Amino acid sequence: MTASTTTVPTIALNDGTTIPQLGFGVFLVPPEDTQRIVEQAFEVGYRHIDTAQMYGNEAEVGAAIAVSGIPRDELYITTKLNNGHHLPDDARRSFAESLEKLGLDHVDLFLIHWPLPTRYDGDFVTTWRTLVELRSGGGTTSVGVSNFEPGHLDRIIDATGVVPAVNQIEVNPYFTNEAARAADSRHGIATEAWSPIARGGIAGDETIGAIAERVDRTPAQVTLRWHLQRGDIIFPKSMHRERMEENFALFDFELSDDDMAAISALDRDERTGPNPNTFAGR
Repeated sequence: MTASTTTVPTIALNDGTTIPQLGFGVFLVPPEDTQRIVEQAFEVGYRHIDTAQMYGNEAEVGAAIAVSGIPRDELYITTKLNNGHHLPDDARRSFAESLEKLGLDHVDLFLIHWPLPTRYDGDFVTTWRTLVELRSGGGTTSVGVSNFEPGHLDRIIDATGVVPAVNQIEVNPYFTNEAARAADSRHGIATEAWSPIARGGIAGDETIGAIAERVDRTPAQVTLRWHLQRGDIIFPKSMHRERMEENFALFDFELSDDDMAAISALDRDERTGPNPNTFAGR
């Protein structure tokens, strides 16, 4: 297959490993389409794939990996623990199932998908200990969390002494989530931004549109570039080859400090997803 020669920057994680700053997400990609879509993403040049038990498409991601011909050490694969599997035995079993579905002997990153503080008697510390155990067993190179608020991070770190490698949280120009990003920074945790373009909500934004026109890019490209220059890891999803290519073409232009500030000033403190302090899963 042919792939882009673009070199994606990497972010150093606190466990001594690195992660590609740009990846490809498969949230809401139907299983029947996932293998084809991931194969296209590989052709475009993506090497970092973000999936989850919840998405129901790990096996199809694995099928795309199997036929890709790409050496395993050139890929970065993330999956996440489903909300119904937080008890230690359930976490271990479901993790083994994830590896089997993906056709891999290890993943690069395994995350707790949601803290679920209103379930499991509020005990996500035990779940975190289980992920650390899985890392020690070699099934995953790095472990982290997703949708953890500052207090959630403090709690698991205080209880275990183990700092997550990443925290995957909602971040976009309308929800810059600065408190969570600051907590990540304070602990040396890399921030991964999901819903980076507010689920398409930035498409008609006048400020972003004006910047995009001036730099001859699309609003989505400008917004994704804003994330990259802030140091966040992103993994935009698309079902269309041309949009995959567009989302990959982020490394031959830069936004000015004024552009960056103007986009950051769009913050409305409006989530597109659930509040992690109250979300009980589904």
